[in-house]
Amino acid sequence: MSFYSNFQSDKCPGMITGNPLNGLTEKVCIQAEKIFDAGIKQTQMENYTLTLTDLDPADPTYPLTFVSARSTTSEATVTNLNIERQTDKPCARVQATVSIPVEVLYTDAAGVEGSATGTVSMPVDVLLYVPAPSIMPFTVKAVVSVVAPEGTFISATEGFSVSLCVTIILKIAMPVEILVPSYGYCVIPPAQEYSQEVCAGFFELPLYPQGRPGACKGCNNTCPNG
Repeated sequence: MSFYSNFQSDKCPGMITGNPLNGLTEKVCIQAEKIFDAGIKQTQMENYTLTLTDLDPADPTYPLTFVSARSTTSEATVTNLNIERQTDKPCARVQATVSIPVEVLYTDAAGVEGSATGTVSMPVDVLLYVPAPSIMPFTVKAVVSVVAPEGTFISATEGFSVSLCVTIILKIAMPVEILVPSYGYCVIPPAQEYSQEVCAGFFELPLYPQGRPGACKGCNNTCPNG
């Protein structure tokens, strides 16, 4: 059992039925991360030089043949941050460098499969709403995803020249304490153990054949043992 496994309770997440005010018990102060603004940027890049580090195995036989590459984390590192508030609009110009770690898979000249790490660095220059100055500072975060479907080996020092599909979601975030209406604590149902029902089909068979012996379906003859 779980919240979403047919668990019927008014103390669990799910669709609201009836008056949404029914069951409210208190105002609760929760600690959360407030997102003041966010924007998505998707880019296709060609001929990006992806330098390799931390090769495994450490001494491959060159040249290498590219297999694939993709990001290893959903949160990137934001550096070189510069924020310029705009006097004529509520947004600010946000400039930064987003660095995304990727894992590269390849085969070497001897046919041995290997992997390495690399970094995709992208400049961003966007307009986002930035809250007014306060004691609590805001941060600029980047949620990312990168995949490289194609690549060509350059050299042992330069790595691969790859085509990249990059998605970056920039967020203006701040840890806050916020007041929200509450229905009280959740009721946690017991977890349902997973089991592979290898005998399910067999156990569902009837103990004895169903139906009465007699006339066969689709014909007027009777079965020999009927």
